[in-house]
Amino acid sequence: MKSAWLIGLVATGLITACSENKTPIQTVPETADIPQESLLTGQWIMEAEGGVMLDPQTSGLTHYNGLLYSISDASAMASQQRRLHAIDPVTATLAPKPDEMNMASRVRRSCFSQYLNDEPDLEALVADHSEPGVFYTVTEDATRTGALSDRCQQRFEATGSTDYPTLLVRIEQHSDGSATMTHVRPLQFDLEFAVGDFPNDGIEGMALAPDGTLYLALERDDAGNPRIFSVALNDDFWQQTDFAMVTEPALDVPTFNSGRHPINGLEFYLPEGAVSGFLFAAARNDNELWIIDAAGKLPTKKIALQFSAPSGDPQNCAATEIMDNASIEGLAVIGDTLWMVNDPWKENYMKNLQCPANESRYKGMAPLLFSMPLDTAWFN
Repeated sequence: MKSAWLIGLVATGLITACSENKTPIQTVPETADIPQESLLTGQWIMEAEGGVMLDPQTSGLTHYNGLLYSISDASAMASQQRRLHAIDPVTATLAPKPDEMNMASRVRRSCFSQYLNDEPDLEALVADHSEPGVFYTVTEDATRTGALSDRCQQRFEATGSTDYPTLLVRIEQHSDGSATMTHVRPLQFDLEFAVGDFPNDGIEGMALAPDGTLYLALERDDAGNPRIFSVALNDDFWQQTDFAMVTEPALDVPTFNSGRHPINGLEFYLPEGAVSGFLFAAARNDNELWIIDAAGKLPTKKIALQFSAPSGDPQNCAATEIMDNASIEGLAVIGDTLWMVNDPWKENYMKNLQCPANESRYKGMAPLLFSMPLDTAWFN
């Protein structure tokens, strides 16, 4: 594998950040102050029929059969919600837009059918490579939906976190690109975890290890710190409908005395020949990539990153321009390449505008897809 240097490839999409109550963004450094190996340049994702992807509110990134996949949260335009968005990483072009997800009968009969059928706030996406065509997503903010029925409220009120439970959803993709929500289970947090009741600062990253451990990245807890929890996807996990109790593995997740330092993307990587793997965590507000040892033995490495976008008018502007705020919200590894996608933060995204040619893209909250090669030094 090569040392960390930039390969940019990105997709165009228009994303509005579902979470608007975030911390202020950091000041953008001068280009001369940015190590070239940490400067990642993206490209805009294009729709299959041409033009940029409109307002997808990208939430998570994964890969399956050589394609990258993302999902949209509840703030996306209606035509982007409840779909799997397939992106060709070579051309940065989306596959034709599939129909909305269906719901299997067991999901329609569940306590959560109304929420999942309307505008579910789907955050994070991960493919299960042991089951072709199977993906998992998780819900976050459910404050915009109606309350559970009295019966369901009594059954699922002890969430250990928010009033409306966080939902883990299993998805199966069909040959035409459409998909079905096949199973759903609410998550339960032990009160000792002190997760807190933050509907819009919940689970925003997921990663799946080969042994079936599903890692869940929480934006912040009662103390304001990011956390990583896990559930074991055993053979009968999806045959149950009660709470799935999460555990907290002993990982070196950074803690802070002040400010907001959420994890907004997560990916599992097993180096060739290694017994234990690593978690890549996107520390969005910090413009950092955290390399976390899944065995809990090595200290976490923090890789500082900076992002730039094509100007769209190299004759009258610089070819690329340093972004004021990128807001990475999805990570996926294909081979020796780490892919990243951003979720434009509505109240700050126009601060990126420098070349007039990009005005419509930033106003449309178009996301970028970035990539960089893995560095073996990260895992020592």
